[in-house]
Amino acid sequence: MDKNISNAAEILQNEVNNSNKLKDKYNFGENVYIFDESMPKAYIQDICDKIFKTQEANHFGEERYAIFFKPGSYEISMKVGFYTQVAGLGEKPYDVNVTGAVEVNAAWRDGNALCNFWRTCENISITPTDGVAKWAVSQASPLRRVYIKGDLTLYDGGWSSGGFLADSLIEGEIISGTQQQWFSRNNEFKSWDGSSYNMFFVGDVNPPEGQWPEHPFTKIESTPIMREKPFLMIDDDGDYKVFVPEFKSETKGITWKDGKVLGKKVSLENFYIAHPNKSSARDINYALEQGKNILFTPGIYHIDETIEIKKKDTIILGIGIATLLADKGSVTMSIDDVEGVIVSGLLFDAGVVESPLLLEVGKEGAANNNSSNPIVLSDLFFRVGGADIGRAEVCLKINSDYVIGDHFWVWRADHGKGVSWDTNITSNGVIVNGNDVTLYALMVEHFHKYQTIWNGERGKTYFYQSEIPYDAPNQDRWMNGKIKGYASYKVSDKVNSHEAYGIGVYSYIINQGIKLDRAIEVPDKKGVKIKNAVTIYLSGHGGISNIINEDHKAVNRINRMSRCMEYSQK
Repeated sequence: MDKNISNAAEILQNEVNNSNKLKDKYNFGENVYIFDESMPKAYIQDICDKIFKTQEANHFGEERYAIFFKPGSYEISMKVGFYTQVAGLGEKPYDVNVTGAVEVNAAWRDGNALCNFWRTCENISITPTDGVAKWAVSQASPLRRVYIKGDLTLYDGGWSSGGFLADSLIEGEIISGTQQQWFSRNNEFKSWDGSSYNMFFVGDVNPPEGQWPEHPFTKIESTPIMREKPFLMIDDDGDYKVFVPEFKSETKGITWKDGKVLGKKVSLENFYIAHPNKSSARDINYALEQGKNILFTPGIYHIDETIEIKKKDTIILGIGIATLLADKGSVTMSIDDVEGVIVSGLLFDAGVVESPLLLEVGKEGAANNNSSNPIVLSDLFFRVGGADIGRAEVCLKINSDYVIGDHFWVWRADHGKGVSWDTNITSNGVIVNGNDVTLYALMVEHFHKYQTIWNGERGKTYFYQSEIPYDAPNQDRWMNGKIKGYASYKVSDKVNSHEAYGIGVYSYIINQGIKLDRAIEVPDKKGVKIKNAVTIYLSGHGGISNIINEDHKAVNRINRMSRCMEYSQK
């Protein structure tokens, strides 16, 4: 961290330590700010400005912040930096109204938003002063349950590589600009302007016109199955609750438009509130054994033994991009094959000692029928390297059946600290062994071998974004038997039924003499279907020789993009 960021963080921390205005019934820690509309406007603005000054360019820093607004109306113009969550504490987004701005720009990189990661805005209504809200982000920066009374732009002049929008109402137009890809689910907006590589719409009202391959739009009429992400709120009795939305199927549009939000409210009395540098993995496991849910407050948690979730319906919720760092080669978290577990809002970070995996969902061989109350994973991010040297064989392994995943970014770092082919060592990003698993907005990048392996039956992927590794030293070091490189998306030969929609695989290879034979590798079976796949040559050397198996649709310096509308056995 540079000196200016360090000084700003020290000033901000001193102000927090001297202030009693933000204390509430529960101890959320020093980096959680809770505003109410009775507070002076200048005071709120000053706090938000200081947080942004600390976090604007704090790409791999240790600071984490959560900024919450109690129900009411506010006039503020705030920018959202790294590792910052902004959220309303109402039951519905329009319970908290901000006039001004809650935005992300890319001024710190002259308008280039390719590294605007790890931030979030949720459950809030925004009336932008100039009529246009800005959320210029790339991966791991979701917008959820927002109501924007105007237009929304997703870029800041330069390139951007996002992104995720769900359960939101945009009164005006969404302008995607330079976004390379975007995932939109259960949203309502007046219109959509812009396209690039891979734009995905599922369960949206009024998606853009145009069809693949002439237009890069994949459109699914309704969302097959979903439970929206839980969120912190204040009830009418003034107490804090975690709202857990109801499980639904075949949905279209937002869940809260008519004011009827279906779900349950769980009091924070039923949660163990974890704090970085205070709560050990042993403390957390003890709380779980007592039947507690877990709320991770902002910060970095050094996890030296596996956090074990054994009871059904357990809720694990992170706020402020809470980060679980694997120490001593630990498996950071393991979920038993039990129904109804919810894990959301966490960044899993690999440590210096190699972990076999970071998150395990169900033990291998799991076979419980959790279809009526599935395990749900939302806004989970994984990182190997970048902040420091990190090593993990696999980041995420799903062994249970019927799991729902809603927005993952699984990233072997391509820049930052501890980044090289022989330093931040991995094998795979995601392995799915369970049957009937459904994943939305799956993004997996730069792992040494297959980015994603799917071994389970009847799996479904709705949107996939992946960059193959940049940094293989030579072709001999990146071979899968006689095949050059490893496919990004691999469906096992034993699988008989699988569906994947809106698959994008990108190539940027630093060293000469290296190619990838296949972006996607699937068995040639009637039940295996890939729809709307694209490969892109971004820059560098080499390229990708085939989109799917041996279809000969290559991308390289001359042919920079290839599209496949549908692959299945006739």
